[in-house]
Amino acid sequence: MGRKNLSDQRKKEIVIAFYEVSKSIGLENVSIANLANHMGISKGLVMHYYETKEQILEDLNTYILEAYIDFINNSTPNKIDSKASLENFIRKMFTREWSEYVDDGVFYSLYAMLFRNKNVSESFKTFSNILREVLKSKLNSAKSHGVITNSNIDELNEIIFAMIDGSYFYLSTQVTNHEICTKQSNIYINHILSLFRFS
Repeated sequence: MGRKNLSDQRKKEIVIAFYEVSKSIGLENVSIANLANHMGISKGLVMHYYETKEQILEDLNTYILEAYIDFINNSTPNKIDSKASLENFIRKMFTREWSEYVDDGVFYSLYAMLFRNKNVSESFKTFSNILREVLKSKLNSAKSHGVITNSNIDELNEIIFAMIDGSYFYLSTQVTNHEICTKQSNIYINHILSLFRFS
């Protein structure tokens, strides 16, 4: 049990180091050799835990997922029991604060790899499904507390998730002006709020 915990801890250290090096030189440029050099350990020790870079990428995906879930849990209430708390939650989902938890360059480099790497693709699908479930739990909380009366939460969840995901990509890659970014975000937020049937 102790050995497994030590192994998990060392693997997490490697993933975090991989993430830090990726921020510096780009995910596609990171090799096990320069990762080991960054950590001050041998290449062989890294490969004791990860035989390939692809295996590290799969765990990097999990690391990013955990960071996003931490952002949601730390920035929003556990229960949505008022119109104000639901509106605040939706606004928080469109904030640029996401980038304080995960570097956009690393995330989108990983995202690009899902089109040519089956394992990364499968890992990313799991990532998306878990985030969907976190979002749906907030909507179900709003419904169970009588804040909204929408009958098809699954459909509502898919629409909101797609808007959050798509708008974040657009705003982070195409819009650099803060004022314009805020204006665009408010357009998406107001549209989502119009989808709710408030009690």
